[in-house]
Amino acid sequence: PLRKQASRLAAEEAVRFLESVDYPDDLLPQIYHAIEAHSFSANIATETLEARIVQDADRLEAVGAVGIARCFLTGGAMGTPLYEPSDPFAKQRDLDDRRYTLDHFYCKLLGLADTMQTDAGRAEATRRTDYMREFLQQLGHEIGHPT
Repeated sequence: PLRKQASRLAAEEAVRFLESVDYPDDLLPQIYHAIEAHSFSANIATETLEARIVQDADRLEAVGAVGIARCFLTGGAMGTPLYEPSDPFAKQRDLDDRRYTLDHFYCKLLGLADTMQTDAGRAEATRRTDYMREFLQQLGHEIGHPT
């Protein structure tokens, strides 16, 4: 329920902690911004290089092998079916990642490389996205629905 507020709440907590250990006050606004803007859900534009790096790092965790594992873990924890048995890759239905875990790849994960803010982040995200596409292709073969 607080998903869109999570990065702001985290930024506030980080600043409170840094103030408690006498971290330099002049650096706190940049740190707050980098943490607040990292979240995909918050949809806050990055204004500094540091914020772009933190945002890329957060998004890199959602792609590749770790991204696949996180996607399936989250879907399982939420009790979401892996896929729609008759049309797992939504060739003849609308995507719905709230209803099917596999749809999340197409609704969000496969597009993250295009949102990266740095050249290094984009290159790594592209490499990891290619791996996810290979995984989805193999999954399609194994479940009898080639992509």
